[in-house]
Amino acid sequence: MARQPADSARRQVTPTLPAPMPSSRDTLLARVNSALAPLPKRAPLPNWDNELVIMRQARGPVNAWTFFAERLKAVNGTPLASTTNLVATLVQGGWKHGYCDPALWAEIRPAFDAAGGFTVETTFDRTRIDDYQFGITAATAGVAETGTIVLSDRDSSRRLAALSPWVHVAVLRRAQIHIDVPAAIAAMPKDPNVVWCTGPSKTADVEGILIEGVHGPGIQIALLLG
Repeated sequence: MARQPADSARRQVTPTLPAPMPSSRDTLLARVNSALAPLPKRAPLPNWDNELVIMRQARGPVNAWTFFAERLKAVNGTPLASTTNLVATLVQGGWKHGYCDPALWAEIRPAFDAAGGFTVETTFDRTRIDDYQFGITAATAGVAETGTIVLSDRDSSRRLAALSPWVHVAVLRRAQIHIDVPAAIAAMPKDPNVVWCTGPSKTADVEGILIEGVHGPGIQIALLLG
């Protein structure tokens, strides 16, 4: 008779696998939780709906352009209420060559002609993109609450003319300025490309250094017409 194998010989040995290494996400969250653990109390999240209601109720009736201009300045934008002021600002900055939406040029041209020395084109040439020091295009709306300028394909004659020159001048009418964000959203057109610009283009690296004009205009002007 064949010998039966001993019990110890019949057992299957299960290999011991090493414990899985924590993922980078788990490691990061563990460090964050460890740093927060000593805090006796966490700050509560704000009640955004309530905060906005309080702010809007406290504001009361305001002049839309005045409020918009104040908020635009707070984000390093430049509000201008006349073409004379616009021309003076461009002269002071040394910006004499630019593009203007042909639909706007007839209305603002007298101020440029009076100053003299400007080269303003009404056709944007993509092959000479670096030649344009400023671009003047029509805005779709302004949001007074945040100092935001809204641009759209429907109203901007050339999107590149609004984004590539160092100076962008967005032309607004009083009727286009909305007091707050909900009002602006309700008035938005059905457009495939709507851009909200709050002041000049900005970015910041990991050290928290804010730099303006990196991937868009370094000077954002809102010109009130009418």
